[in-house]
Amino acid sequence: MEGEARPGPYRATRLWNEITRYFRAGMPLRKHRQRFKKHGSCFTASEAVDWLHEVLRSNSNFGPEVSRQQTVQLLRKFLKNHVIEDIKGRWGSEDLEDNGVLYRFPSTSPVKPLPSSCREKENLETFSRDKERLFKLPHLSRRTVKKHELLDSLENLEKTDPDITKENKEDELHRKEISQEYVQEIWRNIILIHLQTILGLPSLEEVLQPTQIVPEYVIYNMTNTSKHGVVILQNKAEDLPHWVLSAMKCLAYWPRNNDMNQPTYSGFERDVFRTVADYFLNLPEPLLTFEYYELFVNILDLLQPHLERIAIEALQICCLLLPPPNRRKMQLLMRMISRISENVDMPRLHDAMGTRSLMIQTFSQCVLCCAEEVDLDELLSTRLVSFLMDHQQEIFKVPTYLQVAVQDHIEYVRMAQGKYPREEICAILPTYSYCKQITPQEFEEQKVSTSQAAVAELLENIIKDKNLSVKDKKKKLKQFQKEYPLIYQNRFPTTENEAILFENKPTIKQPMLSLRKPKLRSLRY
Repeated sequence: MEGEARPGPYRATRLWNEITRYFRAGMPLRKHRQRFKKHGSCFTASEAVDWLHEVLRSNSNFGPEVSRQQTVQLLRKFLKNHVIEDIKGRWGSEDLEDNGVLYRFPSTSPVKPLPSSCREKENLETFSRDKERLFKLPHLSRRTVKKHELLDSLENLEKTDPDITKENKEDELHRKEISQEYVQEIWRNIILIHLQTILGLPSLEEVLQPTQIVPEYVIYNMTNTSKHGVVILQNKAEDLPHWVLSAMKCLAYWPRNNDMNQPTYSGFERDVFRTVADYFLNLPEPLLTFEYYELFVNILDLLQPHLERIAIEALQICCLLLPPPNRRKMQLLMRMISRISENVDMPRLHDAMGTRSLMIQTFSQCVLCCAEEVDLDELLSTRLVSFLMDHQQEIFKVPTYLQVAVQDHIEYVRMAQGKYPREEICAILPTYSYCKQITPQEFEEQKVSTSQAAVAELLENIIKDKNLSVKDKKKKLKQFQKEYPLIYQNRFPTTENEAILFENKPTIKQPMLSLRKPKLRSLRY
């Protein structure tokens, strides 16, 4: 099932179709007896939960945080959408429990159709059109000024009439003024280019529209921050209520920093946690907002060990798009649940669930969900919240390279307009390079090859070490041969190669006491 649902529009629907196909193809079927009657090619609800739970936990789109109860919820969605039915052919409800009730697959596969507008050809055409108009100044052509044209323009500038020169200077000053609308357009286009490159999509159409990028939000989120990088709101009415902030701080530093100045009791921390959870779960929309749902769902494809750095960079940019109050709430929430999960002194907040799982299961729905009901919402949000919690410090860092890219582009435009006020100028789009996505198998192969190269380098260092005596060097080489026989054999294929290393042996000193053979004397005189 790994990797079939490519990033792009309607990714949640694609993922749903992928799971249903995989479940129908892989779920073991066998005969079952129920009420003195045999039923073939079926399975119990508990068997389906066991099998599907392991599949979801091992899939990178969902991860090991998926609980058994969430798997039961997904099977209920399967029953409702006629992916499965009971042995009497009934479906349409969500009446399914983790028990021995028998179910089977219907004869038809209920794959959800994708909208007809989602066509790769149209996306490619749109991408090419967008690329042509990106960063083009209004009413300006794409002509590039050549070297001989530049020299001619300089000569003509020296011969111009003073009145024309004065007029040109006024026109130059006017053109150097870049409107605020154009600066915002630069921000918008640079962000689009970065995200499109990171996600590897031919077009961001139906994933993120340019109008969804509000440059004022991005600039505010980058510039109005505390020393810890948390957004500071000018309008305190948009901030978290004081009692919620106090409760979150109490839990984050429990039990070392309880500044609520109230006597605690057994179970006090559970009540405080429920208070915080109720506030976030009753927000009118998720913290990542409804309009960015498709964007964040597409990032789920990057949440794999070999793509971790790319996923962090993508989330850095996407979280900058949030309205400042939402970004601040997200930052404070992720900081709190991360600290609670790592706090060994925190008592159990749930009788049957670990602290980390409780944090993820509780707050996933208030972080990411769709405005319309989506069957995979809970599983997808669980995976995203788990990654956000583990990497919240890096994700909420301000990516200064965006600001540098915008400043460089504006400087280029101003310089070009100052030098060639009468020329029509096209601001060239900067290009960016990112790590190429590889498969998990390629990642493992590269990891092994890198490790072997490091070990081979260690062997060379032993061989070339002049400070080691021959005895110590032989000892180390013998130990290395025992630990890494294949690498040692590649370096010394035959015993002759090994003997060459020690061909300059020290000369053997003669013993100090020499026993000479007695000379035989003749008996004749």
